[in-house]
Amino acid sequence: MALNLRHKQSECIIQMLNLNQPLNANETQTLYKMLIYDDFCKKIIDPLMSVKDLLKHGVTLNSPIDKKLLTNKTKRDDVPDVAVYFVQPTESNINKIVADASTSPCVHFHLNFSSSIPRTLLHRLASQTLSSGSTGRIAKVHDQYLEFVSLEDNLFSLSQPFVYLQLNDPSEGEREEVIEKVANGLFCVLATLGVVPVIKCPRGGPAETVAVSLDKKLRDHTNLFNEGGSGFTQRPLLCVFDRNFELSVGIQHDFRYKPLVHDVLGSKLVGSSDPFMSENGSLEFPQVAEEIETQLNMYKKDVEEIKMRTGGDETDLIGNTKHLMNAVDSLPEMTARKEVIEKHTNIATMLLGEIKERSLDVFTEEEHVMMKGGGSIDMSELLAVLNEKGTKMDKLRFAIVYLLSLKTINQDEVEAVEAALHEAEVDTTAFQYVKKIKSFNLSLTGSADSASSSNIVDWAEKLYGQSISAVTAGVKNLLPSDQQLAVARTVEALAKGQPNQETDSYLMLDPGASKTGSSGSSHVKGPFREAIVFMVGGGNYIEYNSLQERSQRQEVVKNVIYGATEILTGSEFVQQLALLGQKMGLRETR
Repeated sequence: MALNLRHKQSECIIQMLNLNQPLNANETQTLYKMLIYDDFCKKIIDPLMSVKDLLKHGVTLNSPIDKKLLTNKTKRDDVPDVAVYFVQPTESNINKIVADASTSPCVHFHLNFSSSIPRTLLHRLASQTLSSGSTGRIAKVHDQYLEFVSLEDNLFSLSQPFVYLQLNDPSEGEREEVIEKVANGLFCVLATLGVVPVIKCPRGGPAETVAVSLDKKLRDHTNLFNEGGSGFTQRPLLCVFDRNFELSVGIQHDFRYKPLVHDVLGSKLVGSSDPFMSENGSLEFPQVAEEIETQLNMYKKDVEEIKMRTGGDETDLIGNTKHLMNAVDSLPEMTARKEVIEKHTNIATMLLGEIKERSLDVFTEEEHVMMKGGGSIDMSELLAVLNEKGTKMDKLRFAIVYLLSLKTINQDEVEAVEAALHEAEVDTTAFQYVKKIKSFNLSLTGSADSASSSNIVDWAEKLYGQSISAVTAGVKNLLPSDQQLAVARTVEALAKGQPNQETDSYLMLDPGASKTGSSGSSHVKGPFREAIVFMVGGGNYIEYNSLQERSQRQEVVKNVIYGATEILTGSEFVQQLALLGQKMGLRETR
């Protein structure tokens, strides 16, 4: 059975709500309780459980930890006797729990920490509840190891912002603390999955530091894992990378549906429980528009069929009654379908407006050409793009991708690009920073078939005026379906475990091996059928989609879980680059 991180985390949350008792299918009596959380743990719960789901598991009240549990209008009988806390193990949260235990109407407190609570805070909790006389209210204390957010079955975020900035800032003095926090989040992911992986990463840099720290944590906590280390026959591969491994992917535009929605409209619309998004998120925008139309036509057809069946002969009361009952039974499903179609019709309409206003199809296609050809783009064409439509951020991202695509830097051409940015009143601090560190970037090229030159905007405007077949010829594939990202190629090579010039130098750690053995050697060489890919410094939906598409086609890895310190849009990542440029004293010059 393939690893499913979202399912595993959901099971852990449900068990936590069941007061950490094994779930009993024959249990009919529900114990009602209050759920109390902090901001971070609310992020964990939101993608997994709705208010209806919480109620199903006995949660009649839920509240942020900062909110007073009892107000003047709250009746004592409205508050359950049991309070389930789900919070990060911080000094602030401990103080709030102690205060609640002294004054709350709840009788029994079940404390669940998102990761392991430090011994100092545990002693603080014990001593303060003892002083307040509320020790008897603390029923249980549990380390849950759930300090990550499952966005989809195979996608997670540690929800740790600005890690790239912190690890690349020359003035940052707390890198070890940042690395420890990242390793701790990854440890929580593995503890939830219940697997001890074989770890591979490039040598040097944050990826290796995180991997080594994680290796030590796993060796020190073998009691948390049931598979007995190296004896587990289906152990996955964990590949740890640093964002600098393929910097351009975090910046470039993309024309596939999910990356486009995330980049243009914001992450809130990329829902993990959205069936249409799950099914079509990796398709390019025109294919999604076609699918929306197909779904709409199917819905209309089904509605007409229901109308015909329920209309019938009035003398056939039994038949009519049966059809009416069937129609009523199908109403929730039909309503849900209608809501999904309407939602994605609205999203597609908003996207189309942005695409047309900002020429996003042009930026996407030209960036792909640059990355494919190693910067071999006609300068007049490049400058024309910078002088036409697009926001200032679109133009800045486009210029940075151009810079990253270069194999050699032509100073005159780069200065011409900078002049075009200045003409458009674009702050070039991020561009200056990337130019400064250009020599340190690795694996910035990709390979793919040539892109279609068809104009998607012209086609999309005609979508509802003509039949699909009449307007989609030659337009479906604005970009190749697989951009052959460096991270996808590298993961496949690492999973095979065969000699490879690009990956032979990678560090391999086996935390499942004997503690007396060398941590840098392992008898587990591969091939690996499952892989966990983690990006230190921020990931994105472009990389996630590429890995999922690759896993569906390759012979070795059949399941890939992708995660990162945070999931970023191109604009959010460029903002971190600009901050780094400012910290290095790089200012735009005119």
